Amino acid sequence: MNTPAFPATSGPITLTGPAGPLEAHIDWPEDGEPVKAVTAVVCHPLPTEGGTMHNKVVVMAARSLRELGAVTVRFNFRGTGASAGSFDQGQGEGDDLRAVVQWVRGQRPGTALWLGGFSFGAYVSLRMTDELKPDALLSIAPPAGRWDFESIVPPACPWLVVQGEEDEIVEPQAVYDWIDGLKDPPELIRMPETSHFFHRKLMDLRGAIKHAMKDYVPAA
Repeated sequence: MNTPAFPATSGPITLTGPAGPLEAHIDWPEDGEPVKAVTAVVCHPLPTEGGTMHNKVVVMAARSLRELGAVTVRFNFRGTGASAGSFDQGQGEGDDLRAVVQWVRGQRPGTALWLGGFSFGAYVSLRMTDELKPDALLSIAPPAGRWDFESIVPPACPWLVVQGEEDEIVEPQAVYDWIDGLKDPPELIRMPETSHFFHRKLMDLRGAIKHAMKDYVPAA
């Protein structure tokens, strides 16, 4: 399969992944909104528990970044949706993310790369940050305590963590304890009365992301 050119309009696209085709979706800012020199790749939650690139938290996070001027790329990890392969405990999913990032950098050279992820997607993007070296990182409900965070190298870029205080899947205190142990901790936003999937709090999430990450947007 030939590597596709980066599309000039929003819509689905099939990328070449290490395990075969990867199902993805490109979204440009809405008509009339400025387009900045930023491409944001956003990773979805655990596929074995129903997570896909269409998860509402992933979609809202991507929307928030587009409203700051970023072009967003959502994609399905291997074995999810139309993406080839099978679940690989975060290892192969990191390879998938690497392939998407390499495609983005090849197709949109000179633009900033942002990485984002929700839950398992936050874990995968964090695992790959030291290698991929994004210009900014967004971690929503990073699953500390559920996955191996001991080997994660904290990013050397602006980094935002958003955590619901009533998360029933990711233990909030485990996230706070992990952050407290970091030499260079991220900016942390604690969202009160907020569950793992941000029920009735998606607009609050949108505002928190936009407010915190607006200063990371390149001037051009």
